[in-house]
Amino acid sequence: MTRKNQFWKGILLGAIAGGALSLLDKDTREAMKENVKKTSGNIGYIIRHPDEISENLKGTAAKFKSTFETVSEDITFITEKVEELRELTPQVTEIIKETKETFVVNAEDDFLDDLTVGKGE
Repeated sequence: MTRKNQFWKGILLGAIAGGALSLLDKDTREAMKENVKKTSGNIGYIIRHPDEISENLKGTAAKFKSTFETVSEDITFITEKVEELRELTPQVTEIIKETKETFVVNAEDDFLDDLTVGKGE
Protein backbone atom coordinates (compact mmCIF):
# COMPACT_ATOMS: atom_id res chain seq x y z
CA MET A 1 0.00 0.00 0.00
CA THR A 2 2.81 2.43 0.77
CA ARG A 3 4.41 1.79 -2.64
CA LYS A 4 1.23 3.00 -4.36
CA ASN A 5 1.20 6.07 -2.14
CA GLN A 6 4.84 6.74 -2.98
CA PHE A 7 4.13 6.38 -6.69
CA TRP A 8 1.28 8.87 -6.71
CA LYS A 9 3.17 11.17 -4.40
CA GLY A 10 6.09 11.09 -6.86
CA ILE A 11 3.75 11.78 -9.79
CA LEU A 12 2.24 14.76 -7.96
CA LEU A 13 5.61 16.17 -6.95
CA GLY A 14 6.93 15.72 -10.51
CA ALA A 15 3.92 17.55 -11.93
CA ILE A 16 4.37 20.40 -9.47
CA ALA A 17 8.09 20.62 -10.24
CA GLY A 18 7.43 20.55 -14.01
CA GLY A 19 4.77 23.23 -13.70
CA ALA A 20 7.04 25.43 -11.60
CA LEU A 21 9.92 25.06 -14.06
CA SER A 22 7.67 25.89 -17.02
CA LEU A 23 6.66 29.14 -15.27
CA LEU A 24 10.24 30.37 -15.55
CA ASP A 25 9.41 31.24 -19.18
CA LYS A 26 7.75 34.67 -19.49
CA ASP A 27 5.40 33.66 -22.34
CA THR A 28 4.19 30.67 -20.35
CA ARG A 29 3.54 32.86 -17.30
CA GLU A 30 1.52 35.32 -19.40
CA ALA A 31 -0.50 32.52 -21.00
CA MET A 32 -1.20 30.97 -17.60
CA LYS A 33 -2.20 34.36 -16.21
CA GLU A 34 -4.76 34.81 -19.05
CA ASN A 35 -6.06 31.26 -18.59
CA VAL A 36 -6.52 31.76 -14.85
CA LYS A 37 -8.42 35.02 -15.49
CA LYS A 38 -10.72 33.36 -18.03
CA THR A 39 -11.32 30.34 -15.84
CA SER A 40 -12.02 32.38 -12.72
CA GLY A 41 -14.41 34.56 -14.75
CA ASN A 42 -16.24 31.48 -16.01
CA ILE A 43 -16.44 30.00 -12.53
CA GLY A 44 -17.72 33.29 -11.16
CA TYR A 45 -20.43 33.39 -13.84
CA ILE A 46 -21.46 29.82 -13.02
CA ILE A 47 -21.68 30.67 -9.32
CA ARG A 48 -23.76 33.81 -9.99
CA HIS A 49 -26.11 32.13 -12.53
CA PRO A 50 -26.64 28.50 -11.49
CA ASP A 51 -30.25 28.43 -12.82
CA GLU A 52 -29.16 29.48 -16.30
CA ILE A 53 -26.41 26.86 -16.34
CA SER A 54 -28.90 24.24 -15.15
CA GLU A 55 -31.39 25.18 -17.91
CA ASN A 56 -28.63 25.07 -20.52
CA LEU A 57 -27.61 21.62 -19.36
CA LYS A 58 -31.22 20.40 -19.42
CA GLY A 59 -31.67 21.79 -22.93
CA THR A 60 -28.48 20.15 -24.13
CA ALA A 61 -29.52 16.85 -22.54
CA ALA A 62 -32.94 17.06 -24.23
CA LYS A 63 -31.33 17.75 -27.62
CA PHE A 64 -28.94 14.84 -27.10
CA LYS A 65 -31.82 12.54 -26.16
CA SER A 66 -33.85 13.63 -29.18
CA THR A 67 -30.91 13.13 -31.51
CA PHE A 68 -30.19 9.73 -30.02
CA GLU A 69 -33.82 8.66 -30.47
CA THR A 70 -33.83 9.86 -34.08
CA VAL A 71 -30.62 8.04 -34.88
CA SER A 72 -31.92 4.93 -33.15
CA GLU A 73 -35.13 5.04 -35.22
CA ASP A 74 -33.10 5.53 -38.41
CA ILE A 75 -30.90 2.57 -37.58
CA THR A 76 -33.95 0.42 -36.88
CA PHE A 77 -35.51 1.47 -40.21
CA ILE A 78 -32.32 0.71 -42.14
CA THR A 79 -31.96 -2.65 -40.40
CA GLU A 80 -35.53 -3.57 -41.33
CA LYS A 81 -34.94 -2.60 -44.97
CA VAL A 82 -31.75 -4.66 -45.11
CA GLU A 83 -33.66 -7.66 -43.75
CA GLU A 84 -36.39 -7.14 -46.37
CA LEU A 85 -33.74 -7.04 -49.09
CA ARG A 86 -32.18 -10.23 -47.77
CA GLU A 87 -35.54 -11.94 -47.93
CA LEU A 88 -36.43 -10.55 -51.37
CA THR A 89 -33.11 -11.22 -53.08
CA PRO A 90 -33.63 -15.00 -53.52
CA GLN A 91 -37.18 -14.38 -54.78
CA VAL A 92 -36.02 -11.76 -57.29
CA THR A 93 -33.21 -14.05 -58.43
CA GLU A 94 -35.71 -16.85 -59.04
CA ILE A 95 -38.05 -14.54 -60.99
CA ILE A 96 -35.16 -13.37 -63.16
CA LYS A 97 -34.10 -16.95 -63.86
CA GLU A 98 -37.67 -17.92 -64.80
CA THR A 99 -38.01 -14.87 -67.05
CA LYS A 100 -34.71 -15.64 -68.75
CA GLU A 101 -35.72 -19.26 -69.30
CA THR A 102 -39.05 -18.14 -70.77
CA PHE A 103 -37.38 -15.74 -73.19
CA VAL A 104 -34.76 -18.31 -74.19
CA VAL A 105 -37.43 -20.97 -74.83
CA ASN A 106 -39.57 -18.47 -76.76
CA ALA A 107 -36.58 -17.35 -78.79
CA GLU A 108 -35.72 -20.96 -79.63
CA ASP A 109 -39.32 -21.66 -80.61
CA ASP A 110 -39.39 -18.55 -82.81
CA PHE A 111 -36.14 -19.59 -84.43
CA LEU A 112 -37.48 -23.06 -85.12
CA ASP A 113 -40.71 -21.57 -86.48
CA ASP A 114 -38.69 -19.31 -88.78
CA LEU A 115 -36.74 -22.30 -90.03
CA THR A 116 -39.91 -24.28 -90.64
CA VAL A 117 -41.57 -21.41 -92.46
CA GLY A 118 -38.44 -20.92 -94.55
CA LYS A 119 -38.53 -24.59 -95.72
CA GLY A 120 -42.15 -24.37 -96.75
CA GLU A 121 -41.54 -21.51 -99.20
